Amino acid sequence: MKQPLLVKYVLPFFQWYALMIFLAIAIDYFLHRFQLVSVGRYLGFTGTFVIVISFIYSLRKRKIIESGSPKQLLALHEYLAWIGSIMLLVHAGIHFNAVLPWLAILMLLIAVASGLVGKFLLKKASETLKEKRQTLINTGISTEDADKKLFFDSITVDLMKKWRVVHLPITLILGLLALMHIITIVMFSK
Repeated sequence: MKQPLLVKYVLPFFQWYALMIFLAIAIDYFLHRFQLVSVGRYLGFTGTFVIVISFIYSLRKRKIIESGSPKQLLALHEYLAWIGSIMLLVHAGIHFNAVLPWLAILMLLIAVASGLVGKFLLKKASETLKEKRQTLINTGISTEDADKKLFFDSITVDLMKKWRVVHLPITLILGLLALMHIITIVMFSK
């Protein structure tokens, strides 16, 4: 029995997202439990560095650099950005003392969600939709009837494509907020 796209691809997306948040909470808990809270501060630097390194893929994609396999760099981008996000979530912790860092974390969560949509959902969902459509057509169903049977799946894929379009602007806003956070830390840390 074939599963709907929602069950096959959207639920695993939520599992990866929930895993990221769970790991951040667990790491933060253990840092507090073992009196290592100051480590969280340094995870901000490390997480930012890891995420910045992940943008090698963007440089390759836009042909600013010529070396490296785009497919491998995309995989590297996805995993490094995910790991760096966990570090930044631990760095943020549950401290409600400033608005700017929380805006940056909010944008981080949105950017990770949009990235996960691209990684787990969009490509596979599009391929599956094409396969399902072709399978139905091969059974003798007309193209129009196949499209009617796959109406909900088509809407799901269309929504995911629109979500992906906003990934770059979200990432740029995240970068701007993170930069402002870093500048204010440097200015007021003395």
